[in-house]
Order: sequence, then structure tokens, then C-alpha cells
Amino acid sequence: MTPFLIFGALLALLLTGIPVAFTLGILGAGLLAIDGLPLSMVASTLFGGINDFVLLAIPLFLLMSNLLLRGGIGRDLFVAMQSWVGHWPGGLGIAALLSCGVFSAISGSSITTAATVGTVAIPEMIKRGYSRSLTLGLMAAGGTLGIIIPPSVPLIIYGAITEQSIGQLFLAGVGPGILLIVLFGIYVVIASAIQGTHQAMPRATWPERLQATRRALPTLLLAGTILGGIYGGIFTPTEASGIGAAVALLILAVSARLSRTVFLGAVRDTVKTTTVIFLIVIGAKIFGQAITLYQLPAQLAWLFEDYFNTATLALLLIAAMLIFIGFFLESMSMLLIMVPVLMPTVLALGIDPIWFGIFFVLLIEIALITPPVGLNLFVIQSLDRAPLGVVARGALPFVAIMLGSVILIAVFPQIVLAIPGL
Repeated sequence: MTPFLIFGALLALLLTGIPVAFTLGILGAGLLAIDGLPLSMVASTLFGGINDFVLLAIPLFLLMSNLLLRGGIGRDLFVAMQSWVGHWPGGLGIAALLSCGVFSAISGSSITTAATVGTVAIPEMIKRGYSRSLTLGLMAAGGTLGIIIPPSVPLIIYGAITEQSIGQLFLAGVGPGILLIVLFGIYVVIASAIQGTHQAMPRATWPERLQATRRALPTLLLAGTILGGIYGGIFTPTEASGIGAAVALLILAVSARLSRTVFLGAVRDTVKTTTVIFLIVIGAKIFGQAITLYQLPAQLAWLFEDYFNTATLALLLIAAMLIFIGFFLESMSMLLIMVPVLMPTVLALGIDPIWFGIFFVLLIEIALITPPVGLNLFVIQSLDRAPLGVVARGALPFVAIMLGSVILIAVFPQIVLAIPGL
């Protein structure tokens, strides 16, 4: 009964409204104290939880994306994509998706991706006659690409927890990221054709395309530098984050978009987000230490071996658990709580940990666009001031598409493993 009591206590504390980081830390420290262990273990875990060179990539990637967000880079990206595909059926939606994909290759954050592209794309799509629910749902779902297309903050944390290669995890995210862009794009084309209320964009001339592409070129080169450097073995993901932040500063300075307000605003947002993430990491480390001493992961592994002794059954149960938990917890908390619990079972069943990382992140992507705590829904709602129900209704088809993509990578694991295996 111990696992059920622990998770029952966790749920009860969360329902009281205590922040996730403090819930995890309090419960973990309480469990250690009940077991008669010295609370000095908590002090060492507080330091050890974030004393990891890999985690340095998080604030630097966040700083880079916040600089680009405040520097108006989203508009350049969207205008460039619009000039090439805006005249297609559903072209503005496809342009927004491609912009999300490119910005995801820079930011590593779903919220920043949704905010950066959504600020520009939402007014333009609604002005052109796209339905509000389709537009808002598309941008909420497009933002989730930020945590599957590398560089990805959740994949960095997953790699740190499981001691897997972050470079391999980044490579593994490319195939599923492209798959999601294609599936989302197909849905947008079909949905916009059925609604038939949007105005077709005029085809841009070649000089207009070249001018728009030239303005977006520094951002495209930044994405290429980061990914090419990591995959080419020139620098590590952590070093890439530092280089990316420096190049982002240079881009804004050269384009005369860097000001004191922009820089200090980006730093302030980065500090806020990093503090929240690191507090959750510390709390999760304390909680993880406690549940390990209580042998909860081992008990769960035995339960799976007794009743769900095949990888397929285990993955079905894990998927159901994560979808359910996603209604109540945000993605980072899900990652930090569940990965240490599930990894012994995953390894015992012979499931590839790199593949499982992508499987896990795809499922926590769904949590980002499902109420009541889907963060992307609130970000998009804040941009348009639409009722939350309108945003959630527009995101529902994309939830189904994401579930379909989870099934596809389970049936065809090479979607995930082919690129890392090259």
C-alpha cells in the first residue's frame, strides 16, 4: 500500500494549492524524517540537485529565446514563411506551423514558441477569415513543438535524470517533430477547406520573397548553427546554449533591436522561469531520493512484471497514466516525478531509453494543451482574450493527432531511432 499512500499524499498536497516544487520537497523531506533519516540529506540534495553542468543549458537557451521574443524575431519568421506558402490552401496556418518549427529549433520552450509566433500569426489568420477556434488551437498545438524539436528543455532534463546522451535525444526528436508538423499541416489544410471562410493570400513576388527571407536569415542561420554544431560534434548542447545566447544578442544588436528595455526584460523573464524550473528540479530530487529509499520504483517494477509483463501492455498503461496525470500537473512536474519512478520498469522490459524519452515527451506535450492546467492554452488565451473553452475546443483535434503520433512511433520506432542510429 505504500506507493498508493505516497501518491495519495502527493495529490492531496497539490489540491491544497501548494506550489509543485514545495509539495515535492515537503513530502520528500517528510518521508525521510518518518524513516528516521537525518534531514541533512535534504541539504546536500538541495545543492546536488542543480549542480550539473548539463542544466546550465536551460537558462542560456531560455535567455536566447526571450531575447528573440522581445526583439520581434517572430514577425520576421512568419512573414518569410508566409511569402513562400501563404497562397497555398490553408497557407497562413502552414506558415504559422513552419514558423513554430523553426523557432522550436532555437528556443527549447513550448510557451515561448507559442507566444513568439502566436503574437504575430493569430491576428493575421483571424483577419483573413480563419475561424478563431482553429487559429487558437493551431497556435497552442504549434507551441508544443518547442519541447520535441531540439533543442528541448524537457529532453535536457530527461537526459540528466536518466544519464542518457542529450545529443542522441536531440537527434531522436527530429523525426517525430517533422511528423507532427506534417500531420498538423494536413489537418489545417482540410479544416480550412471545410470551413471555406478564409481569404486566399495573393502569391508573393520573388523580390518580396527574397526580401522577407533576407530579414529572417539570421534566425535561420542561428538555428542551423546550434543544431549543426551539436550534431557535428563541434560543441556540446550546453556550449551550444551559450553560443546561441551570444549570437541572439549579436542579431538584435546588428538589426538595431537591442535596447536596455529588451535586454533587461529578457533577463528578468529568464531568471523567473529558470528559478521555477530549478525549484521544481530540487523538490523532485528530494522526492525522488525519498521514494527510492522506500523502494517505490522497485515495487512498481514488480507490479508491472506481475500484471503487465510485456512492453506493449506496460506502454499502454504508462500512456494512460501520463494522460490522466496531465490533467492535473504541468509538463515539467510530470517529467521530474514520473521518470525516476518509471525508468526501472522501462529498462527491465528492454525498452530503449532514448525512444522512451521521446514517447514520454510526446505524452507530456498533450498535457500542455489539455485543461485545466494546459499552460499553452493560457498563453494563447492571453494573446487573444478569447474564452478558454474556445481555445481548448480548437486544440482538441490536435490532441487526437498527437495521440496518433504516439501510436505511430510505437508501431514504427524507426521514426525516432533512425536518425540517432546513423
